[in-house]
Amino acid sequence: MELLQGEAFESLFRTFEHTAFHLELQDEYHTPEESGPFRLFREGKSDDFAWHEPWLRLVREVTGAGRRIERVRVVTVPHTDYVRWGLAVAPRNIDAGEDIRWLPRHRTADLELPSDDFWLFDNGRVVFTVFEPEGRFIGGAFTVDPVIVDRCRRTYEAVWTRAVPHRVYVGASSVPR
Repeated sequence: MELLQGEAFESLFRTFEHTAFHLELQDEYHTPEESGPFRLFREGKSDDFAWHEPWLRLVREVTGAGRRIERVRVVTVPHTDYVRWGLAVAPRNIDAGEDIRWLPRHRTADLELPSDDFWLFDNGRVVFTVFEPEGRFIGGAFTVDPVIVDRCRRTYEAVWTRAVPHRVYVGASSVPR
């Protein structure tokens, strides 16, 4: 595997041809760039979302060119504050063109999920997200190893069919508020 950082990691989002899929498996992330906005959310204060705009611009650029960005977030119910924040922020991603779905962790008991989050680009390239212990994003561990790619592809197929689209998930009466 090769560690991609900075522009090398970001270029993956400009060079994929059809679909970029992200599987998120953690109930909380502690990235420094999100700590302030997350604190505002917990305190019930307003956020201008300027911190999020670079990602939203990229999503608009990519999806405007006819490519797809898909994401499944596997979450524990009841939700952590971080997941509730993610539910509140997700409409901005969706409005930019990202397809976000939610999958309660208890509905994955029969699946063999990997232990790490990953991006699957065009069903042929995998990038596992790498974080420092305190939460700072380091980059992505890139591979085209056919065994790993196939496992991630099968994981994608399994979770995508079970995951609930955001608008349905937040509208479900069983979703903790």
